[in-house]
Amino acid sequence: MKRVLFLLCILSWIKVYSQSNAPKYSNEFLAIGVDARSFGMGNAFTAVSNDASSGYWNPAGLNKIQNDFDLGFMHAEYFAGIANYDYLGFATRIDSLSTFGITAIRFGIDDIPDTRFLYDANGALNYDNIKFFSAVDYAFLFTYARILPYFGGIEIGGNVKIIHRSAGQFAKAWGYGIDLGAQKSIGNLNIGLMLRDITGTYNAWYHNTELVADIYTQTGNEIPENSIEITLPRAILGVSYYYSFKSIVGVLVAFDLENTFDGPRNTIIKAEFASMDPRFGLELDYRQKFYVRGGVSQFQKIQNFDRSYNTVFQPNFGLGIKLQMKKENTFKIDYALTDLGNQAETPYSHVVSLKLSFDVE
Repeated sequence: MKRVLFLLCILSWIKVYSQSNAPKYSNEFLAIGVDARSFGMGNAFTAVSNDASSGYWNPAGLNKIQNDFDLGFMHAEYFAGIANYDYLGFATRIDSLSTFGITAIRFGIDDIPDTRFLYDANGALNYDNIKFFSAVDYAFLFTYARILPYFGGIEIGGNVKIIHRSAGQFAKAWGYGIDLGAQKSIGNLNIGLMLRDITGTYNAWYHNTELVADIYTQTGNEIPENSIEITLPRAILGVSYYYSFKSIVGVLVAFDLENTFDGPRNTIIKAEFASMDPRFGLELDYRQKFYVRGGVSQFQKIQNFDRSYNTVFQPNFGLGIKLQMKKENTFKIDYALTDLGNQAETPYSHVVSLKLSFDVE
């Protein structure tokens, strides 16, 4: 059975790479990340994830939830509040060895004006004819994770994800994909591996050309056609180490290396076959109740006007607090400020997330 699965993965990769017209960037909203804690640590989270957000970062991390149920919510705004990014995660333990989770992600721009009928039949401007639509991306991840005691306690997990994208009534797409992840703890050292879009994630686009054919013809634009968009696989390797000073002050250090296989990207490590994007994260805690975080990611080389190059990066900062409720139930509030000091090309954003872990008697 293992050989069959391995062969299917290899054949899927070959099929994906054989698509010469496959877009280099697809479903990029799924590369943003979730959870303010991870943002504060520069998204170096593959080996760290241990709650409901693991459905996104590394499905194997769901095995580490301590309570019967784990909930997570995040809201962030991008481009001065034009775009809204929301995440909702849920995880529950099935038994002592397995866990199930659901993740929902929405990235959308709402209230986009549709000015096709701005002029009425006699050529006069009529603002009452303006209608509004949304351009929205959705992703739903269904996760199963399990501990393998006969293989040294290695933890594994997988996602089946469904993607829906829409631009009002003009265009819609449905897609599907699979992620696989693993984690291994050796004392205070954690090692994580995330294989995202392992078989390639396919989006089938449908364009309602009847709504835009006249306008596109008048303006000389090409009428869009139905198509298939492919998100190529990527592999993320992460390590983290936690050290506690007399159970009072703790230090968590994390490092991720994301590998993409669609040719050279604008990263500091790149080749014709693959590009590598490093991430670094640090978290300090006091009695595991108060947290201060920092992280660095998105290293890129930017060309100046004089044709020289300089390396930019995105520094992040975060804070967190954990409140103890009844028995082992906990409530966490995390905040992150991305691109601290405006060092990267992307504008800074405020990210807030809430987490609740509880048992049912």
